[in-house]
Amino acid sequence: MVDYQTGGHSVYDIKYHFVWVTKYRYHELVGEVAARAREIIRQCCFSRGITIVKGSVGKDHIHLLVSCPPTMAPSKVIQYLKGRSSRMLQDEFSHLKKRYWGQHLWARGYFCATVGAVNEETIRRYIEGQQVEGDDVFDIEE
Repeated sequence: MVDYQTGGHSVYDIKYHFVWVTKYRYHELVGEVAARAREIIRQCCFSRGITIVKGSVGKDHIHLLVSCPPTMAPSKVIQYLKGRSSRMLQDEFSHLKKRYWGQHLWARGYFCATVGAVNEETIRRYIEGQQVEGDDVFDIEE
């Protein structure tokens, strides 16, 4: 059963899988740095109402499966997480500030995929099943 979340005027289940890497894929996320990165990401998500479903910190990358409110674009979520974590980690660990002198701990890009409880074919069949005789049917496809 899907655990739907509710907002003021919405019911939703929106999940994103994010992956992002350290710049130059340096293995910097070990020991205290990895533990602190995990804690910073937890704090950031909690403060924005983002629920962490599952996460993992590798030596040079982070995997995160999150559930977000519909008001948050995935690009803004990742921008916030990468920016805040980079700034805080470099402030707390001087060796990171020296290695990443341009203040960019993370590489530019990221991976994002949506995760759903139903697939496209299921939704198509559901919509087709809702059609009542005499209703105006509109198909986008030709």
